[in-house]
Amino acid sequence: MNRQDAKNAKEEPPVELDRLAHAVIGAAIEVHRHLGPGFLESTYQKALQVEFCLRDIPAAPQYPVGLTYKGEAVGEGFLDFLVEECLVVELKAVDKLAPIHTAQVISYLKAAKLFLGLLINFNTPVLRDGVKRVIWHETAHVI
Repeated sequence: MNRQDAKNAKEEPPVELDRLAHAVIGAAIEVHRHLGPGFLESTYQKALQVEFCLRDIPAAPQYPVGLTYKGEAVGEGFLDFLVEECLVVELKAVDKLAPIHTAQVISYLKAAKLFLGLLINFNTPVLRDGVKRVIWHETAHVI
């Protein structure tokens, strides 16, 4: 493996995690296909939880994550979903994703010490245009 291959290996999730992300995206597409854009985020979250159950995708909604500052507990954040204890899923229903939304996913990944997150905006005509993969290791990348 050369240096570039090693760098790329660090930036891509393991195959199993990538498959899980695709399964989650498929479930979100199904929800969007039935509901379309225009509802509140909470509606999509409830519908996605139903779809996860139908597809046997283990997902914990509103999963609490402790937040620390210099080793001291300072609060708690809540992931929209923690899927199979390894994938952060953050939902939005906004006109356009903003950089702060990606920053939120990065912060959750850091707090939970996880590698991959999905940022899904249901307020788009085609859901594919509202999905971002966010990877965190020492620096975060949006794919």
